[in-house]
Amino acid sequence: QVQLVESGGGLVQAGGSLRLSCAASGRIISLNAMGWYRQAPGKQREWVATVRSSGWINYADSVKGRFTISRDNAKNSVYLQMNSLKPEDTAVYYCNANVPYSGDIWGQGTQVTVSS
Repeated sequence: QVQLVESGGGLVQAGGSLRLSCAASGRIISLNAMGWYRQAPGKQREWVATVRSSGWINYADSVKGRFTISRDNAKNSVYLQMNSLKPEDTAVYYCNANVPYSGDIWGQGTQVTVSS
């Protein structure tokens, strides 16, 4: 069974930066796409960024130019560097991974709070 554990959330002032990390553990042969989603209070979970095993990357328009996703296949990990943070980036951030023949799995989430 594969599990995801996120870290790196916290409280930061507007304009600041944070780096989120997510590590997969368990019986891992390979991982397809890995990505980040977020859910603000009272809102639906929304997609933030994805990186495929091929290296293909895509971002939501709301974070393009400010956030950078990367992955380390040797460590079964994905990262999200968040710069120029805005109060509207405040949310619980969830790591997601697609496991071959098993489907999508989720981490427990990490809180990011941006103060104005």
